[in-house]
Amino acid sequence: MRIWLNAARPRTLPAAIAPVFVGTAAAYAAAGELPRWGGFIAALAASVLIQIGTNLANDYSDARRGADSADRLGPVRVTSAGLVTPRRVLVATWVAFALSALLGIYLAVVAGPVILVVGALSIAAGVLYTGGPRPYGYAGLGELFVFLFFGLVAVNGSYYVQLESLSWVSFGLSVAVGFLATAILVVNNVRDLDTDRRANKTTLAVRIGRERTRKLYLVLMLGSFLVLAVTIVAGDGPWLALVGLAALPLVRRPLATVGNRTDGPSLNRALAQTGGVLALFALLTAAGLVIGS
Repeated sequence: MRIWLNAARPRTLPAAIAPVFVGTAAAYAAAGELPRWGGFIAALAASVLIQIGTNLANDYSDARRGADSADRLGPVRVTSAGLVTPRRVLVATWVAFALSALLGIYLAVVAGPVILVVGALSIAAGVLYTGGPRPYGYAGLGELFVFLFFGLVAVNGSYYVQLESLSWVSFGLSVAVGFLATAILVVNNVRDLDTDRRANKTTLAVRIGRERTRKLYLVLMLGSFLVLAVTIVAGDGPWLALVGLAALPLVRRPLATVGNRTDGPSLNRALAQTGGVLALFALLTAAGLVIGS
C-alpha cells in the first residue's frame, strides 16, 4: 500500500481537489444553495481519480522513455525503481481512468452531455502528458495544460455541474486556482531541470532556464492572490471570499526555497508547501464564498 500511495503522488492531489471545492462554492454563492450534492461528490472523486491516473501514466511513460534516471532528485518512481512491474502500473492507470469515466457518465446524466466531452479531454490530457508519440510535457507545454485543466476546466466544470451555466466570478476564480496548480508543476520542473535536460525532456524550465522559471513561479504564486481580489471586487462576489488572502503568508517559504535552492530535498519540501498554499487558499476561499453568500 505504501508503494502504491507513493505512485499516486499525494502531494499533487490538492491540484485536483481545490478546483472542485472552489467551483462548487462559487455555484453555492450564486444560487444560495447546492442543487446537486451528488454532483459535487462525483466531480470531486472523478477529479482525484484523473489526477491519480495521470500520475501513474507519467510514472509508466517516463520510465519507458528513460526520463527517470538514478540521479533523479524527486520522489522514487515505482516503475523505474522496479518496485512495480510496468504492466501493473499500466493496468492501475486505466482502472483509475475507467472509474473516473463511470463517474463522468453519472455527471452527464445530471448535468448534460457536455460533461462527457470535458471528462474525455481531461483523461486524454493526462495520458498524453508524457505518453503517446508526441507527449506535450516533453515539448514545454505542461504548464499550459495544467492551467487549462486544473484551473479553467475544473473550476468552471464544477460550477457548471451545479447550475448548468457559467459566470465571470467562476472564471476569475478558475484563473487564480489555475495559477497555483501550475506553480506546483513549475516547482517539479525546476527541481528536475538538469536531469530532464540530460534525458531530452524539454520542459518549459529546460526551454527558458532556471532563473526565468523562478520568476514564473513568483508571478504565479503572487498573481493568484491578486486575481482573487480583483475577481471578488470587480465581479461583486461575496466579500468574505477575500479571506482566501489569509493564505498569502504561507507563500514566503516556498518562494525563498525555489528562488535560492537547487537540491532535491529542499525543492521537494517546496513542492509540498506549494500544494499546501493551494489547499489553504481553496479551503478559505470556498468557505468565504459559502458563508458570505
